[in-house]
Amino acid sequence: MPRAFTPKVVTANDLREGDVVYLTADDRWSRRLEEAELISDEAHAQLRLLLAQGQPQTVVGAYLADAREGPDGPEPVHFREEFRRTGPSNHFHGKQAEPGNV
Repeated sequence: MPRAFTPKVVTANDLREGDVVYLTADDRWSRRLEEAELISDEAHAQLRLLLAQGQPQTVVGAYLADAREGPDGPEPVHFREEFRRTGPSNHFHGKQAEPGNV
């Protein structure tokens, strides 16, 4: 019996700055996971991933990441995505320097 589909978000890295970005329901790239489109249908998720992968001038390494609905929007399910969301850990700069991530 196949496993149930886990909700996903489309994530990638911004080509120019390298920041983690998320695809929103209105086809924008946001640096805020809370703004990402939470996708609960597997076929729709694959279509959204294809859209993202078709933007090599904007993003690189697009993939589907497991997520769940939180009080403010999608939240990461796995440590890897939480780590990516908060930014680099080697220096306090960018997202890492924000009060909620220190």
